[in-house]
Amino acid sequence: MTAVPADADRPTPKAPGLAARLRASIGAEKVLTDPAQLRTYECDGLTNFRVRPAVVVLAEHRDDVVAAVRLCAEAGVPFVARGSGTGLSGGAVPVADGVLIVLSRLRRIVSVDPDNARVVVEPGVINLSVTREAAPYGQAYAPDPSSQQVCSIGGNVAENAGGAHCLKYGFTVNHVMGAEVVLPDGEVVHLGGTAPEHPGLDLLGAFVGSEGTLGVATEVTVRTIQAPESVQTMLVGFHTVEDAAGAVSDIIAAGILPAAIEMMDALAIEAAEAAVNCGYPRGAVAVLVIELDGPHVEVDEQFVQVEQLAAARHAFETRIARDAAERALMWKGRKSAFAAVGRISPAYYVQDGVIPRTRLPEILTEVGRLAERAGIRVANVFHAGDGNLHPLILFDDTVPGAAHAAEELGFAILDLCVDAGGSITGEHGVGLEKKSRMTRQFTDEDLDTMQLVRCAFDPDNIANPGKQFPTPRLCGERPGVRTAADTHDPALGEVF
Repeated sequence: MTAVPADADRPTPKAPGLAARLRASIGAEKVLTDPAQLRTYECDGLTNFRVRPAVVVLAEHRDDVVAAVRLCAEAGVPFVARGSGTGLSGGAVPVADGVLIVLSRLRRIVSVDPDNARVVVEPGVINLSVTREAAPYGQAYAPDPSSQQVCSIGGNVAENAGGAHCLKYGFTVNHVMGAEVVLPDGEVVHLGGTAPEHPGLDLLGAFVGSEGTLGVATEVTVRTIQAPESVQTMLVGFHTVEDAAGAVSDIIAAGILPAAIEMMDALAIEAAEAAVNCGYPRGAVAVLVIELDGPHVEVDEQFVQVEQLAAARHAFETRIARDAAERALMWKGRKSAFAAVGRISPAYYVQDGVIPRTRLPEILTEVGRLAERAGIRVANVFHAGDGNLHPLILFDDTVPGAAHAAEELGFAILDLCVDAGGSITGEHGVGLEKKSRMTRQFTDEDLDTMQLVRCAFDPDNIANPGKQFPTPRLCGERPGVRTAADTHDPALGEVF
């Protein structure tokens, strides 16, 4: 896997004296330049990409963010916003001679409004905290990434995060009503608002999922949902991956929309058992975690249908959670799956692609063939209901070339997804990792149009530069064929 090396010596911003101006503006204790401290921030959850920033700003208030962005804009210095750092695509990797603006201290719950089903938070607020704030009113925040105990709302907005329950309730973009945003020139604007719909261009929709390339969110208004009257969770064991995948399609085809359908194969189950002793069915080659929610009558009826459909696909064991504790145990194995593979492999690389749900059996079979051909183990754990795959590619990072081989297998799986009519990412974003595959999914005209939107927000290309696009253009550049020279981004110190 191609890593972006951290620089050996103390990095310095492009503009001399910027660190001093930042200290004078927002306080010396919030501005870090010591190399040992900077190393803490050189990567996000995808540790293969590492760049040490020149300056780290530990913002504590919106005004700190505004001041930092304005000073960067005046000096022409690139900046990157970072939340909890749990991203898995290199989206929060700093720029070598730029400023990293850390938002994890902006964690104030601004307001909770149960009557209008909304909560206003700062970007550093942890995802699960929103549900905890809404719970006393019988409400919850639906997007629930596996990292929901540590990931931040600001990061969720940047990547348009999903989660197990996105099958029924949608992604982050479906739950963000408004955002206060610091544009790349330091101007503060408000996108969306407090109503479900707004007239005019959907600038909020463009901002959510833009991976920090259009500005920095300093306050977010999210929609909460009413907690369902009934929740039933079942764990179903199958002897083949094909039967499990077929059951997923059968359930959706029957007109049943579960809150979640998650799938794990034998290798992922082995890892989860070693890590958290979740007690999944012995001998299962694949398991489904299926959760139904809604009115009691509806859930009870659908539950019977799902059991019948699973049995028709040769399910050999079905367990029903009797209470919240058993439900939590069923989910524990799935939620811990990414970290759990550390029990069975020295290192792993997680991919994130999407395929049409009806093609799950054939694509999973082909992933197995690719893995066997490469001599690499792959543990499959994913959001089966909407076809969002998360293959965990296991390798030994002490073996020369093993990381690169894992990366190549991951890209081959993404190519499978695109060829099947899917996407190179479902919820992890493009970041640094997948930008080389953007041309596999989009035409040059598509990419030019996307970059015109970026240029409208950030004409100087200083907000998280070098991310998403394989060949970033200057905003004054006319559309057309680009050359090899265009693929060098001196701001990141890398060639892609």
